[in-house]
Amino acid sequence: MKRESIGHTFLVAILLCLFCSFLVSAAAVGLRDIQQANKERERKRNILVVAGLFTDGKTSADDIESIYDKNVIAILVDLNQGTVVDASEIDGLTMPYDQRRASSDATLSAPLDRSDDIASLIRREKYSAVYLVEKPDGSQLIVLPIRGYGLWSTLWGFLALDGDGNTIRGLTYYDHAETPGLGGEVDNPDWKAKWQGKLAFDADGKVSIQVIKGTVLPNDPEKDFKVDGLAGATITSRGVSNMLEFWLGANGFGPYLKWRAEGGGDD
Repeated sequence: MKRESIGHTFLVAILLCLFCSFLVSAAAVGLRDIQQANKERERKRNILVVAGLFTDGKTSADDIESIYDKNVIAILVDLNQGTVVDASEIDGLTMPYDQRRASSDATLSAPLDRSDDIASLIRREKYSAVYLVEKPDGSQLIVLPIRGYGLWSTLWGFLALDGDGNTIRGLTYYDHAETPGLGGEVDNPDWKAKWQGKLAFDADGKVSIQVIKGTVLPNDPEKDFKVDGLAGATITSRGVSNMLEFWLGANGFGPYLKWRAEGGGDD
């Protein structure tokens, strides 16, 4: 075959594509363990962030592992029953538990009725990880993984509650595609700081926390249940309110928080 022929050109192109594909596949397989380790470290970092145990720029990768192992206990909760379960006794569930994957797994999740799906999840996993955090001052936090749809994307994050299961100590999002400068302001430290000390439930146990349109007034008698809205991002703000109502309610962590408040153990 002549080197200048069309056939030779195509042959070289095909061989080059095959070689490059081989290199990419080999790299993906070879780096899989490293990628998984980085993914796991990032999960731990986000839990420490929402718990107030991570200082950006001052906490190294080794520190993340050390602080997490010292202060955090991960448990698995049956979202239907609200009780702690043993992962080894659940068919089809492998550890470490990939909750994101479980949310789309037909054996580990179930479709939601449209009337219940206020956070636009479509499906909800049957089990969820919950993270119990012991802080250096002796206080305990409950960190809950949450998600829900905003304007353009699903927002994935963590909510931290005091041991009382009601007082909010942190809210953070680690994955979303909302508009920078608008809905993307869910990442703004100033806005996230506004959640500190807010209350999730009213005196009757109803989920009452919400992101309002505009600014919370200092003399508002309901100010403990309200957070300033994101300017120009009404739909994203509503999405945050909806996901909190869902995950703190009967179809989310509500049964677990109730079980815990009634003296349920976490071991």
